[in-house]
Amino acid sequence: MRILLVEDQLPLVKALRQGLEEEGFAVDTATDGEEADVKARTTPYDVIVLDIMLPKVDGLTLLKRWRESGIDTHVLMLTAKGGTDDKVAGLDSGADDYLSKANLEFDELFARVRALVRRGHQKKDPLIRVHDLTLDTSSRSVARGGKKIPLTPREYALLEFLAFHVGSVVTRTMIWEHLYDEYDENTSNVVDVYIRYLRIKIDRGFELPLILTKWGEGYMLRGSDDLPDPPKDAAAAQDEPAKADPAKTPAKKK
Repeated sequence: MRILLVEDQLPLVKALRQGLEEEGFAVDTATDGEEADVKARTTPYDVIVLDIMLPKVDGLTLLKRWRESGIDTHVLMLTAKGGTDDKVAGLDSGADDYLSKANLEFDELFARVRALVRRGHQKKDPLIRVHDLTLDTSSRSVARGGKKIPLTPREYALLEFLAFHVGSVVTRTMIWEHLYDEYDENTSNVVDVYIRYLRIKIDRGFELPLILTKWGEGYMLRGSDDLPDPPKDAAAAQDEPAKADPAKTPAKKK
């Protein structure tokens, strides 16, 4: 998932960006309000982590502008101000969550970001189940048929994105916009490469393939309505009445 981190303290920017990337997020950064405004209006971020005290345009003013213009990206306010009045002001301006920089715990921040990502996809349960596949969005672990499957951070991010849209086609552009940050020098063809990696790990050795290609459209994770039809011969056999075995049919009396 793709995050916009808006913070003007460069050491904190560096530390938070590194931590979020280690958690598997793609992270763009902005160090003033004007830069943040441009990026928020041109990129479909999953979550914005927004400081209040910013150069040029402050965070509360930014947030009010975004909400007034219909930008509904989930926003976590991150600020040195920790008083109740400041929290109320942030939440009443349209923030979805609020954290103080005082005694900031990165693990708590990451957990809150993950929760906002789930909320954005109408998911409350951290466990996502698709057929016999299970994703734990809290521990970022995956299992299929009870067997744990190790994935790289990029592979997990792609599978999670597909799982959030289970049963629906996602285009290469959608995947690129949500999983790759502004600093990534790869081309969109890398999406096809990671789909292939996922198929090897998720589908190989299992009868039912879950990662599907919709030619000319994109990719999807098989939903409950996408089960393959039974073989025609088998379906026909179920519909036909049972035929008597001539060898077991008693001869008619003359």
